[in-house]
Amino acid sequence: MAGRRWYHVGGRIVTVENRINGALPIQTATEAASKVPSEATVLVSGFGSVGYPKAVPLALAESAQNHSLTVISGGSVGEEIDEALVTAEKIERRFPYQSQPQLRAAINENRVAYHDRNVSDVADELQYGNLADPDIAIIEAIAVGEDWLIPSTSIGQTPAFVESVDQLIVEVNSSQPLALQAVHDIYRPGPPPEREPIPLSSPGDRIGQSKVEFSPDALCAVVETDRADSPYSFRSPTETDRAIATQFGEFVREEMERSSVYDDSLRLQFGVGSLGNALMGELNEMSFDGREVIYYGEVIQDGLLDMIDSGRLSSTSATSLALSEDGQKRLFEDIDRYSENIVLRPTDVSNNGAVIDRFGVMAVNSAVEVDIYGNVNSTHVGGTTVLNGIGGSADFNQNALVAVCTLPSVLADKGISRIVPKAEHIDHTEHDIDVVVTEQGVADLRGLSPLERATEIIESCAHPDHRDSLREYLQKAKTQGGHIPHTT
Repeated sequence: MAGRRWYHVGGRIVTVENRINGALPIQTATEAASKVPSEATVLVSGFGSVGYPKAVPLALAESAQNHSLTVISGGSVGEEIDEALVTAEKIERRFPYQSQPQLRAAINENRVAYHDRNVSDVADELQYGNLADPDIAIIEAIAVGEDWLIPSTSIGQTPAFVESVDQLIVEVNSSQPLALQAVHDIYRPGPPPEREPIPLSSPGDRIGQSKVEFSPDALCAVVETDRADSPYSFRSPTETDRAIATQFGEFVREEMERSSVYDDSLRLQFGVGSLGNALMGELNEMSFDGREVIYYGEVIQDGLLDMIDSGRLSSTSATSLALSEDGQKRLFEDIDRYSENIVLRPTDVSNNGAVIDRFGVMAVNSAVEVDIYGNVNSTHVGGTTVLNGIGGSADFNQNALVAVCTLPSVLADKGISRIVPKAEHIDHTEHDIDVVVTEQGVADLRGLSPLERATEIIESCAHPDHRDSLREYLQKAKTQGGHIPHTT
């Protein structure tokens, strides 16, 4: 039929052409917000600052009712939740990740209790009683029926959240194309202790369906909205970013020649951010000598669209379309083409350790600082002030075939070394990190003793202005003795 696109979903051919399907309880955002109890644990969709509910959280923020909410999301969400609700003093506790400055300030001032978690664990912890007892879920969708919904620009924890509650509010967002259903692949691992392996044999495979199903009795409100996401704003690559990307590109070339694992294909993951885009830009200029390049990660950002456009990327699997405003526009205007290469999955698949290990992923994430022994702080400035959260970095660093940490050697414009004697907070130990890359060079730490790691990091990755002081620290530490010596 002319103008109709059919989607292969879970072995079936289906299409959803209407946003509202059936006799549903359509309400205003204010009416829906009134269903949220004063001291509720609220589950919200969203990951990578996209795909989160907007109208109902804003209505909650404007409500005269006093709230003391525990808010649990899949990942980062927008200002409608983590700014408006914080400003209105409606949030008491927050899990497992955050990125908005108002919420960050409230956390560091101890006005909001924040519990940082690996995002891969959240679904299990919630469903099996280890995290919180949820009351209601507020989920953004592009379409909804009496017992199903189709997520929007992220999937994250949405399937687990929907399964976990008896009350469900769905926001149907008409600002996002219905064709997004083509990229969704909803598959949930079964419950332990008889959980079977995830049947994914290749990152581009589709093993689920486009819909998230629920009990019809759970649906208490459907709210129509057309409010757009507040997506990422990526800066242009700096000279330092480009230098790091050049060093990383050289490492990838040598690794492909060194290891037979990469004879036919290279599987990559990148942490979201401007540096990640710069690294992808470097790869977009490389020759892979006929190798297939595949992305298996948690977020899809603008640099991956560039690699798809250039034909360098054969498939892309993630849980969120963490794109800039321009990137979203680009994707939405050509969704039919991009859907041939993009798959979105729940976080308990995209970040599943066994699957990351199965595919031999090369994980590439950044950090606040790295110490001379290879311990990585990715969350806390000075060991005390939280930035965002650990997110999915540990999921990939701990399970990747090769875990790479990329960062500038100094803090921009301040000259403060980001290669330090001893990390003041540790998110990823020296056991998790294989390679450190700065604009100065590459430190391959595999197989090295602690003292050998220290020398390699200082000489290869530290800024020349700071090498002497780091060498001096290491020499003093050696006089203290021990396997991993530090001064007292």
